[in-house]
Amino acid sequence: MDVSIVIPLFNEEESLPELSAWIKRVVDEHQLSYEVIMIDDGSTDDSWKVVNQLSANNSHIKGIRFQRNYGKSAALNEGFKAAQGDVIITMDADMQDSPDEIPELRRMVLEGGYDLVSGWKKKRYDNTFTKNLPSKLFNAAARSMSKIKLNDFNCGLKAYKKKVVKSIEVYGEMHRYVPVLAKWAGFRNIGEKVVEHRARKYGVTKFGWSRFINGFLDLLTIFFVGKFGKRPMHFFGLWGTLFFTLGLALFSYLTVSKFFFDVTGMTQRPLFFFALMIMIIGTQLFLAGFLGELITRNAPERNHYLIEEKLGL
Repeated sequence: MDVSIVIPLFNEEESLPELSAWIKRVVDEHQLSYEVIMIDDGSTDDSWKVVNQLSANNSHIKGIRFQRNYGKSAALNEGFKAAQGDVIITMDADMQDSPDEIPELRRMVLEGGYDLVSGWKKKRYDNTFTKNLPSKLFNAAARSMSKIKLNDFNCGLKAYKKKVVKSIEVYGEMHRYVPVLAKWAGFRNIGEKVVEHRARKYGVTKFGWSRFINGFLDLLTIFFVGKFGKRPMHFFGLWGTLFFTLGLALFSYLTVSKFFFDVTGMTQRPLFFFALMIMIIGTQLFLAGFLGELITRNAPERNHYLIEEKLGL
């Protein structure tokens, strides 16, 4: 199969018929074999009924329905599991992503050698203060932490090699940072394409201010898990040792001052309580690393590694 198009949706009954017709027109024009996987993330309108009607009229359209709303990351993760195409393309269901981009995105993956191509909505029609400026700040933070030179991590229009989506797990609010997940999985050939951003035609945006806080926390999670997920003691143990050593040095200084320089009132000095506090913190960090190592070594996927190629096996 040439391409799988994965579309998460939540209360998008109005846009789905037009979107599916547009996709069909594009793939038929370029003679592509395809499937469209629509994931209904617990819609409260008639979205699932529309998906059923579309599937009845077009066998290439498939559907997954969540019992309740889990979020876009969960929808993408299930769509990735089901996708069978050589190239997987994701897009939003609100008609702000153009299906006309599909052939070129697919070409960049197959002929350009990219593992992942992310869309860049250079010209946007969103509200400047509630979406555009916060998005620029988070994109700058994501670029700085991940060292991936993308202008728009959050663009829903992306193209992937099949191997990429089968090698990553998307959860929380991490759909914004799929390129980071891909990089930590070993897929470093990540490209970008300027894509058309269309003004919303139906419905209203489904995202509030909380997504920015959650997105930032998930970025920190990705950074930590990717770097220290299989060796937590290297992080917690290092900082625990540094804190404990500093506290011990301060205690040694206070002890020497008391017994050799006749400085009294050791427990009345603020430095005593500071030393005690950072020694306790150091001990807790070290124990956290130790427990993390125990959990990691007993995890069922402790020796799960992504292998690029094998010879003679």
